[in-house]
Amino acid sequence: MDTTTLIWTIVGVVAVIAVVVAVVLLTAGKRREARREADRRKAAELRAEAEEADRQAREREAAAAQAHAEASRSQAEAEEAQARAQQARLDAEERARESAERQAAAADARSETDETRRKADEVDPDVTRDESPATPADGRTDESPATPEDGRTDADRAAHERDAGSERTRPTA
Repeated sequence: MDTTTLIWTIVGVVAVIAVVVAVVLLTAGKRREARREADRRKAAELRAEAEEADRQAREREAAAAQAHAEASRSQAEAEEAQARAQQARLDAEERARESAERQAAAADARSETDETRRKADEVDPDVTRDESPATPADGRTDESPATPEDGRTDADRAAHERDAGSERTRPTA
């Protein structure tokens, strides 16, 4: 090969290299810009994901706060119900005590009434005093409930019979 051919070969190679370098430099800017744009899109996607995750975290926090408030409210209601139940127990105990006092007072009054009747019977000359209480064959005492036929107790019948007997023995005027 001669020198001219060699020179043209070198010039051709240099020209090809220059074209390749020019193409690389021109496309490198576009590639760099394309990479930057891809990075911008990726950053925007990451920001959107972070915003969504933050929104979901706030929603979970709000739900947790609401659940905590409901639990506190339920606890307060349970404590209030417990206090009402305790008060109801105290009220029931007070009513039972009052009832027992009233029953005792009623029993005392009944005893006093019975004692007054006994004293009246002692003073009354028309009442016969029998030392042993008479008990009918059916086991009822003078204080037993009335029979359904005539509605009178044994004591009422005895008093009536005494009154009827005394009217027969009285002289007529």
